[in-house]
Amino acid sequence: MEIKKIRNRVKKIGLAMLFPLFGFLSLVWVIIRVGTKPSRLRYPCMKVAIPTAGTFMVYLASLFASIFSIKKAKEKLRNSKYLVGWVLIFLGIISGTVAVLHTNKSAFAQGPSYEVSQLEPPNQPMGEAKGIFPGRVVWVFDRNATNENCNPGATGDGWFLPKNNNQDVIDAMLDTAVKVLVGENNVKDAWDKIFRYNNSQRGKGEVGYQEGEIIFIKINRTSSYQIGPNFEPIGSSYGVSETSPQLVLSLLRHLVYEVGVPQQYIYIGDPMKHLYNHDYDLWHSEFPNIHYLDHDRNYGGREVVQKGSSIIHYSDSGAVLREGSFQNADSGGPIYIDTFYTIFENCDYLINVPTLKGHRRAGVTLFAKNHFGSHVRSNAVHLHMGLVAPDEPGKHPENERHEYGLYRVLVDLMGYELFREKNLIFLMDALWSAGHELDKPTKWKIQPFNNDWSSSIFISQDNVAIESVGYDFLRAEYTQANHPGLTYVQMEGVDDYLHQAADSANWPDSLIYDPEGDGTPMPWSLGVHEHWNNATNKQYSRNLGTGNGIELVQILGVTQGVEEEKILAGRPILYQNYPNPFNSSTTIRYEIPKTSRVQLSIYNLLGEEVATLIKEKEKTAGSHFCSWDGIQNNGKEAPSGFYIYKLKVMRDGESFEESKKMLLIK
Repeated sequence: MEIKKIRNRVKKIGLAMLFPLFGFLSLVWVIIRVGTKPSRLRYPCMKVAIPTAGTFMVYLASLFASIFSIKKAKEKLRNSKYLVGWVLIFLGIISGTVAVLHTNKSAFAQGPSYEVSQLEPPNQPMGEAKGIFPGRVVWVFDRNATNENCNPGATGDGWFLPKNNNQDVIDAMLDTAVKVLVGENNVKDAWDKIFRYNNSQRGKGEVGYQEGEIIFIKINRTSSYQIGPNFEPIGSSYGVSETSPQLVLSLLRHLVYEVGVPQQYIYIGDPMKHLYNHDYDLWHSEFPNIHYLDHDRNYGGREVVQKGSSIIHYSDSGAVLREGSFQNADSGGPIYIDTFYTIFENCDYLINVPTLKGHRRAGVTLFAKNHFGSHVRSNAVHLHMGLVAPDEPGKHPENERHEYGLYRVLVDLMGYELFREKNLIFLMDALWSAGHELDKPTKWKIQPFNNDWSSSIFISQDNVAIESVGYDFLRAEYTQANHPGLTYVQMEGVDDYLHQAADSANWPDSLIYDPEGDGTPMPWSLGVHEHWNNATNKQYSRNLGTGNGIELVQILGVTQGVEEEKILAGRPILYQNYPNPFNSSTTIRYEIPKTSRVQLSIYNLLGEEVATLIKEKEKTAGSHFCSWDGIQNNGKEAPSGFYIYKLKVMRDGESFEESKKMLLIK
């Protein structure tokens, strides 16, 4: 018994010494590294070490202050200077408490803080837009899709549970997204149009889905490498942001009920990982004949994926990717290759459904990065040198690759024919987005989310366009001000792969992307890339009518479906102002299908025009934004109260008018 007590005491002493030890080593590391080269302050390893070293300095200062105060207090009390003595004792207690608290707290620093990088100017598209409506990306946001009171990391309250997701709203969101993407009035016709477009692009003729054709839905299940005994996430894996099972259920309902795909021709999974029970139970209860794939277990009706023979030849030819991961190809030279699972070979159509997240090594993880789980190796470490930050944050900064025009493995994956031609649609889940690949969902600060979950889905027929839009959203949200320590998307060079996927003119010197290894370069453009004008308006060149780049169609709320109907009918749309109520200024958004003369005015409740924002000015087709700062036409500030803003659109002798109410509070 005494021996056990001694061991416990020694253990406690050892744990207590960990912080001073790590603090001292961090301080020495900072002095040596920065003292010889001050520019190293910007290195990720310094951004990890400095907080620990700083805390150690506070600890030392507090410790010495407490010792000094107690020593001086004894002297003052002996000399009958009681007031001064007791004050010094109080200071000693406070200082000692600070030292103890710092000793007992975990000394783990947050992730490196990356600064906002310099990008090419906004609305400068590069590449060739793809799709029935070239470059179109549809964004549907509805806060009613998710439970704002969810605590996603708390066991029993996972974001993925039915109680935290409104299936009816998510179904309506996907309905709207698919119809607006291709300009159809019902879901069935929209999907038929999608299949016909894909088949025509592949040289199969303009035909729809044919019975017997296999569809594979590739999801993201990064966390499921470790699972509990009941096939559920455990420990740190619980609540990690991944593809929403509710969005997948909506997709399955479309394919089975609208397209008419027999269940036995649909496969779903993340081949390198497992399927959780909360996935299987939700989907299987409605669709028992779908094939549910697992990495290596046939537990509970799952099927084990099989290794295939299709080969990708990474175009760096061994110059960049890590040593030890190459094999000798038939040509006799060392070429980096991977093989994939048979489901990729056997399927006729691929629907890639990643989650909108940041990433500690790639900056973002979207459609291309989701294929890091598609090859047959046990992990993707061998591909990390093709990213911007190959190693753990703060480790080996000499390996980081932030310049533009470097080999990017994501371009190979986007251009690989096995994936590229079979991609039916690009559906991005942003219902529960996060700052990095293994993080829990975080509430978003930027408008229109306003400290609620991201509650969005994105859909496109252009791989590059939708990844570019996802990057812009992540970059606007995950700043140091909004989410300290989750700024991986701000790393320099994150969008280099988008530049190269958009236009072969941006490929590295002396490198040709040929992932098939047959001597034929992949297409010069896989889609169109650009950055939006700003995070408030979120407009791209097609929205502004200034270029042939991206068109972002914004659907903010689907429960009423009014905006969707107007878009499909080609009618102007007047949106609710934001914010509302407002104090100093508000933004009014409207959308017109064709170039028209526009008038936008503000009226009080007496019907008197108090401000003219736009007076019969010609505007191009697309989304437009106008701000009102509460100043009336007479130059005076408008008083608090309700106001009416009215949009009038005139074209070809026809006139359209719509008005909405807003509240000014001072």
